[in-house]
Amino acid sequence: MTDTVAEMNQVMADADCLVTEQQVHTAINTMAQEIADRLKDSNPLLFCVMNGGLILTGQLLPKLHFPVQAEYMHATRYRQETTGGILEWKLRPDADLNDRTVLIVDDILDEGTTLCAIADYCRAHGAREVLTAVLVDKQHDRKARPDLKADFTGMEVEDRFLFGYGMDYKGYWRNAPGIYAVKGL
Repeated sequence: MTDTVAEMNQVMADADCLVTEQQVHTAINTMAQEIADRLKDSNPLLFCVMNGGLILTGQLLPKLHFPVQAEYMHATRYRQETTGGILEWKLRPDADLNDRTVLIVDDILDEGTTLCAIADYCRAHGAREVLTAVLVDKQHDRKARPDLKADFTGMEVEDRFLFGYGMDYKGYWRNAPGIYAVKGL
């Protein structure tokens, strides 16, 4: 156990801070305003994608000054690894999606495979409209679709292995106060 703590402390010590905590707060405030402008009259159903979307959702919700039904789901491809595998549903949504505007909130749009699968699931279960919100859009050409973008994005970040504000490194450092890149990755 102490080896893990030492390793994780070293990861943080060596990491590059790409986005400060204050810059993250500014991005979240901007996202909240854009979401409010778009959804304030739509009776949206917001889904937090666990575990990555937890911090972003927790900071967005109090800034949305209109009625929002908030739920969560858990789908993952990473399972505390550094590369994605097959999508695994740990908890499917049980809210009625029929004829609803759905907002899916997650930490990052990397390749987008998980986000696309969740959006497809919501559409297949009757959602009228499915929108996505991510804190980070990682910039590269490996997206699931060439034109893939979230409807609401906090910031674009370079193509490195990121952690902080919901994103993790081997299950750790989701709580890091900013967006960090693992040294060498």
